[in-house]
Amino acid sequence: MTNSSLAAAKPRMPRKPDWIRVRAPTSAAYGDTRRLMRRLGLNTVCEEAACPNIGECWQRRHTTVMILGDICTRACAFCNVATGKPRPLDAEEPAHLAEAVAELDLRHVVITSVDRDDLEDGGAGQFVACIEAIRARAPQTTIEVLTPDFLRKAGAMEAVVAARPDVFNHNLETVPRLYPGIRPGARYFHSLRLLDRVKENDPDMFTKSGIMVGLGESRSEVHQVMDDMRSAGVDFITIGQYLQPTQHHAPVLDFVTPEEFADYQRAALGKGFLLVSATPLTRSSYHADDDFQSLREARAAQPRYADPR
Repeated sequence: MTNSSLAAAKPRMPRKPDWIRVRAPTSAAYGDTRRLMRRLGLNTVCEEAACPNIGECWQRRHTTVMILGDICTRACAFCNVATGKPRPLDAEEPAHLAEAVAELDLRHVVITSVDRDDLEDGGAGQFVACIEAIRARAPQTTIEVLTPDFLRKAGAMEAVVAARPDVFNHNLETVPRLYPGIRPGARYFHSLRLLDRVKENDPDMFTKSGIMVGLGESRSEVHQVMDDMRSAGVDFITIGQYLQPTQHHAPVLDFVTPEEFADYQRAALGKGFLLVSATPLTRSSYHADDDFQSLREARAAQPRYADPR
């Protein structure tokens, strides 16, 4: 095939619309947050995943710490995190994270991680250590974990649930048809079952999951993912626009309009989710502190909490 044929076969990314353009981070609080992360040797998914909301969130001194290093053992087609051989675990990471939470005076913190298929427990022990360190240093802070799938890591999810985070988040990321190309190291129904098992282990724990749109999924496929999440008892769904980090990542096939996101929001609420965030700039930890308060209020407003399964 000629170069011109290859160019013709490659999907052309649609022009970025005005509704997903954001300002570059320039505030003093942004700089303060960045310096704190560097001083404590902490990685953030805000930086590693090139999150478009970093300026807004760091101005508010909200950050999502990425534990277990900055090198992932997988190579998902949508993700900007480096892939390779990870370095050994940092034994001081839980204490440094707790120090950052206390210094930032966070009401709510989100802890995520790279995938660590090289570790026997997939990194679950480090999640537990981080939860315990934060509870000891900043007991008023509520904790949300955004975990990997712990594929073939027996007992890993159970260990994290036993540490009692306030929210257990694991993202399905996309519709099952697109997994081979977008998330080749993962399995859709394993991830779905993981969320289901969290509820089996602790029916009162809030669970959360999210997907990206704009990768070529159909509306009916998105609705099916919503139904699958509800069958697993997921309380909170996030839906956001996929943005291609570099030319080497999966291309954006469609920029979903704000009106389409509003349709997804209405549909998800109709399916029984306690909370829905569906906007072009929605990300898993975007406004997570306010969302957690809304989650608690939504559950309290129910006549009687019942497992949807």
